[in-house]
Amino acid sequence: MLRNGVRAINKRGLGYLVEGENKVIRFRPWLGDSFSFLYDFVMKNSIFPKKFGGDMNKHYEILTHELKDVHGKRVLELATGSGSAIHFLANDNHYTGTDISPGLLRKAVKNFKTAGFKDPQFYVARAEELPFDDNLFDMGLCILSLNFFSDVKKVLQEIKRVFVPGAVLMCSVPVPERNQFQSTIRGTLYSQEEWEKNCREHGLKFESLPVENGALLYFRAIL
Repeated sequence: MLRNGVRAINKRGLGYLVEGENKVIRFRPWLGDSFSFLYDFVMKNSIFPKKFGGDMNKHYEILTHELKDVHGKRVLELATGSGSAIHFLANDNHYTGTDISPGLLRKAVKNFKTAGFKDPQFYVARAEELPFDDNLFDMGLCILSLNFFSDVKKVLQEIKRVFVPGAVLMCSVPVPERNQFQSTIRGTLYSQEEWEKNCREHGLKFESLPVENGALLYFRAIL
């Protein structure tokens, strides 16, 4: 599953990438691991209503409808967070999640276990440098995270590498033209037109979903 030369050690259900003499590679999460226990509360009570001007329940409904026919797939999620995918992804899929926050991933481990997923895998890793083999996954998720990646073009290159031809990456991301509250949203915001251009330049077919939920854009990137 891991690329040749990539090594990882397992601690408390998480795969940590290592270098040299088993030195764990660490990253700096935007929220900080010490605040990971507040993540779900902040998302529900602050980010969605006050920053996005949207509704979390509607968010889950949109994704549940879009993914209702996804079963038995090898699914990779970029920026798993605390495991929100359990609310809209069927538990008969073979799930692998990545995030740079061990604290959030530890919450995800518990949530996926409770939701009945069989042997989900979790790795502390950056979306810009995925540790996996080529052509490994046939379904992808990137929910509310694209604006946080430091190098979007590198992320799209990695997506092309690790997913099989015909795979679908389901995305949701805030975009400036839908930010009616003019609220301050963290990260780098690209417009729908810019996301379509980014996908096209990397050989991905862009399909936006005809739904509205505050500042959020929902789209598919198809290999």
